[in-house]
Amino acid sequence: MKKLYGSAAEALDGLLFDGMTIAAGGFGLCGIPELLIAAIREAGTSDITIASNNCGVDEFGLGILLESRQIRKMMSSYVGENAEFMRQYLSGELELEFNPQGTLAERMRAGGAGIPGFYTKTGVGTQIAEGKEHKEFDGETYILERGIVADISIVKAWKADETGNLVFRKTARNFNPPAAKCGKVCIVEVEEIVPTGSLDPDCIHLPGIYVHRLIQGEHEKRIEKRTTRPAA
Repeated sequence: MKKLYGSAAEALDGLLFDGMTIAAGGFGLCGIPELLIAAIREAGTSDITIASNNCGVDEFGLGILLESRQIRKMMSSYVGENAEFMRQYLSGELELEFNPQGTLAERMRAGGAGIPGFYTKTGVGTQIAEGKEHKEFDGETYILERGIVADISIVKAWKADETGNLVFRKTARNFNPPAAKCGKVCIVEVEEIVPTGSLDPDCIHLPGIYVHRLIQGEHEKRIEKRTTRPAA
């Protein structure tokens, strides 16, 4: 199976269509698939549903797809760093499905594991629970959450070998592994591709069985928030 592609556009070729669902890894600007996001914007794919912890920031990350009006719906747990996200949501231009952060990660993991749904106590008695099935276990109330299965997953890793075994760097392991697992096709961008067999098997964070397409590229790595103090 061919996994190595020359660019983000090549890796996405034949996979994009209007109305699709995309699972995107990363948290804020940490570990985001910025090259694949830019290629999706360039492709002009519209009416997209995106499952991701948040939607980047204004003018970077998934935020550029908000600016180009390519996103119809977000399935997210945090929206506080993006003014355009807030504006579109409050004006009714963007549909938003709020998820507790752990619930969203588990929905992705469950979808990748072939689990159609699971019960959780998180959200019981809040707006999160409205319209969802309630069930009691051992005297406690739980709500049913559905697993997420996306048309594609776009994720960012630090290193990969030529078969797609992945190593993530530090907190980039947040939503990238569960997002990678829940896509019917998983596309990964990495900073370095090494020969097969050169990665320590005990240090592989995601097996290559989950990865279908792989690109290497240069990444901007913006800092989302910078806190400084005056020089002494």
